[in-house]
Amino acid sequence: MSLLPGLSLSAPSTATPQPDAASHAPPRTEELPARSELRFEVAFAKLYRIRLVRGTAEIFGSELAPSTTYTFSGTKGAVFTWHGCTLELQGEVDSEYVGSETEAMVEWLNVHGMLETARDDAGVGRDSNGDPRVLIVGPDDSGKTSLLKCLTAWSLKMGRAPTVVNMDPREGLLSIPGSLSAVTMGSMLDVEDGWGSSPVSGPTGVPVKTPLVYHFPFASPEDNTRMFKPLVTRAALAVTSRLEEDDEAKQSGIIIDTPGSVNQPKGGYDLLMHIISEFSINLVLTLGSERLYNDLLRKFASPKSSEDVVHVFRISKSGGAVARDEALMRQARQQQIKNYFFGDSRTSLNPHGQWWDFGDLTVYKAVDPSVSHAQSSFMPGMDYDDESAAGQGPTTSLEKVTPSQGMVNAILSVKFCSGNSSLDNVRDSCVMGFVYVAEVDETRKKVRFLAPHPSRWGDRALVWGNWPEGVGDLVA
Repeated sequence: MSLLPGLSLSAPSTATPQPDAASHAPPRTEELPARSELRFEVAFAKLYRIRLVRGTAEIFGSELAPSTTYTFSGTKGAVFTWHGCTLELQGEVDSEYVGSETEAMVEWLNVHGMLETARDDAGVGRDSNGDPRVLIVGPDDSGKTSLLKCLTAWSLKMGRAPTVVNMDPREGLLSIPGSLSAVTMGSMLDVEDGWGSSPVSGPTGVPVKTPLVYHFPFASPEDNTRMFKPLVTRAALAVTSRLEEDDEAKQSGIIIDTPGSVNQPKGGYDLLMHIISEFSINLVLTLGSERLYNDLLRKFASPKSSEDVVHVFRISKSGGAVARDEALMRQARQQQIKNYFFGDSRTSLNPHGQWWDFGDLTVYKAVDPSVSHAQSSFMPGMDYDDESAAGQGPTTSLEKVTPSQGMVNAILSVKFCSGNSSLDNVRDSCVMGFVYVAEVDETRKKVRFLAPHPSRWGDRALVWGNWPEGVGDLVA
């Protein structure tokens, strides 16, 4: 096991699964009838291989190439066929069965056809509502991301270049968890890992995508709405500006994925309405919640003008959608972080170690405004009966801190802005990359980082949060 450059530490032995006896077992054949799908669940420590022998099939809208072996680990997926196919399977799975209740796929394909019509109409100026700007909403584990992948993959087959936006900080899109990202898709998706890879991932058979990433170091938008809302606004401005410069991307439209937490009725769906307003959404697709569908239908029943029209549709939940427990989600987050620094089973990466002096770093800690305000309310000298003082909350979600032992094993974002920027600029600045804190020496006042690139980042602001959780075994 080789040492990491400049770090004197070795890569984790668990970065990629190791082949087991089941992986070398003879392959088996599975015949899928038309409009059926093979649903499977694979543990992180296992490898599961699929090869298309005959016919046509797809995984979340991305077609399988004939006679090509695809390897999966730590995932839940489904191979769907419109006309029937033969698959060769090898490996051990937690669950594997052929599902015949696939009516949702036909409905999803009809949604794709509707979006294609809207794109064609927008291209010739027939649609006053413009290009399709789609928001997918619903409870957790209702299949929102699966629908997003299918709509994206099918539009790519039609030669479109849709812009995909992820508003769920629990799952990274071409980034690690704890981020909000947007990317204009100009090439096919990766069958094995879903979206493909960003430039940091090294050489790949699928063209890389370059996402715009914002750091939101909280598990849910509800945990810090004061930070989430400005980031949504910033992302919307960046995406809109990007589309104005590219007619093809503008006509292809936007598709946005959301976490289930923004669908809460309390507060009148405040965060959801903010996303709809900032991105000028004109089509909302709801999954898995009849109440959410009816609430949104009432909210948009009387638009003020034709430009304010928002269509709301209820979409069937896929029969293969399954609940994911917290243990699985935590393992998935840790694996995403490991893959960011070390690569996966197909691509091996070599991160670099760097020593930095405390004095050369500007670190900001992301804090919960409600908690920090509650704590400050009981500081010595505060007048607890002063209603005006009690009503004043903190104006920012960041505070400058000195490096400490609490940073060890944490993930920090490196912002494009300088360290002496205003707190609002630090919050709104997009991310250059992420670094891992391997060691903090408070005596020598030095910090040792693990970074995906050997170059030093200079006078850039670093943001430290509590999400995602630290990965203690990232380096051994």
